[in-house]
Amino acid sequence: MTYQAHRASWREVNFDQEDGEEEEDEDHTNANDLESLGWYHENLSRHAAEALLLTNGQDGSYLLRNSDSKSDVYSLSVRAKESVKHFQIHQCGSSLKFGFNEFPTVKDFKQHFANQPLIGSESGTLILLKHPYPCKVEEPSIYESVRVHTAMQTGRSESDLVPLAPSLGTKEGYLIKQGGRVKTWKNRWFILHRNELKYFKDQLSPEPIRTLDLSECSAVQFDYSQEKVNCFCLVFPLRTYYFCAKTGAEADEWIKMLRWKMSHIKKQSTRR
Repeated sequence: MTYQAHRASWREVNFDQEDGEEEEDEDHTNANDLESLGWYHENLSRHAAEALLLTNGQDGSYLLRNSDSKSDVYSLSVRAKESVKHFQIHQCGSSLKFGFNEFPTVKDFKQHFANQPLIGSESGTLILLKHPYPCKVEEPSIYESVRVHTAMQTGRSESDLVPLAPSLGTKEGYLIKQGGRVKTWKNRWFILHRNELKYFKDQLSPEPIRTLDLSECSAVQFDYSQEKVNCFCLVFPLRTYYFCAKTGAEADEWIKMLRWKMSHIKKQSTRR
């Protein structure tokens, strides 16, 4: 998956200032005009959109993308509390049709969404669109492998739901962890959730053994000092934690996600 690499976040982008220039021809609309929308993500998949909005967005965050299954159809993905809803937008000639509304130009379409409209979900509830999620934001490249909650949408069936998936974009799984005082290795269940890495005795344990605050972590990297393979470590001021994954690819995925989380934390702290 390819994302536009630009060091920004959705909090840094002013929706009213996303476009440096007006469209040259306001009376003509084609697919390329959608690039003038700072929140058009083109080929972003449904699951990746959910991961973006659930991990980094907030209630009312939304983005536009191409439909996964149909041409000349776009999907408006909207975060509604702890789930993501998807709504179809059809391109009819030079117009865009959304629900009962039809927009002759992309500029009209954009103006409509600049006014924070309400839309109705299949459950009959109203959703307020508040925060356009910009396409020019630096994101990890492994969202497709992140387990995310999948919301029901019109035209979808129950088979589209991901059973027992967590409500927020996260990463979880078993890792072998080295003990602190006694340097033995034990299998532990890990959950990476927002800025915390929690580990449990096993997957069924209700309470974590410990919660590591990633804002206090200074580095995450592969470690080759252990006798085991596929090891990596997290460096904290008072202790370095050592972990081993089943495969090198799995260890690499944990490292990528942890590094991205730490990078995101650092960006947030510099803006305060």
